Amino acid sequence: MNLKHSTLTFGTALLLPLAASAACDKDYTWIDKSCNHVSDIWNTGKQDLYIPLWTHHLRFAYDQDKIDSFREFTWGLGYGRSRYNAAGNWEGIYLMAFSDSHSNVQPMLGYGHQWMMGPTSGLHAGIGYTAFLTSRADIYKNFPIPGILPIASVNYRQYSLNTSYVPGGRGNGNILFFWSRLGF
Repeated sequence: MNLKHSTLTFGTALLLPLAASAACDKDYTWIDKSCNHVSDIWNTGKQDLYIPLWTHHLRFAYDQDKIDSFREFTWGLGYGRSRYNAAGNWEGIYLMAFSDSHSNVQPMLGYGHQWMMGPTSGLHAGIGYTAFLTSRADIYKNFPIPGILPIASVNYRQYSLNTSYVPGGRGNGNILFFWSRLGF
């Protein structure tokens, strides 16, 4: 990780709590509503520890030589705040950094929402989406890029095993990304 990339990653990490607790306008535009929503999650949510686990490249989309060159164990760490809203659905904000398939650090700052099935006091599952900003060394040379991906989870109380699918074509994308989240 170079100095420029380190500064961007750590600067974003320091700005997360400030941005989430910023004073939002009450004009009720979609930007104001989003600002208020993120601020509310930050202020009323519980703390979460994110642990990236595995990146699985779907074998039909890659040659074996390419698969052999990838790192699929994704070491990393993240922090977030989340809550179950009045409808019983999970929503959270997070900052996570992990090793990508080429062993470069990939930061990710985002919001997630999942519609939950089952009692949150025991075993339950969710399906939803995450909207995020990320940067990668191999895409626009670490310039921040936005994205939206589907997510699904299996949860037991405050522990969650999550996955997301990154679509793609032959030789790119077609990835299942797995991580865990521990609420405390």
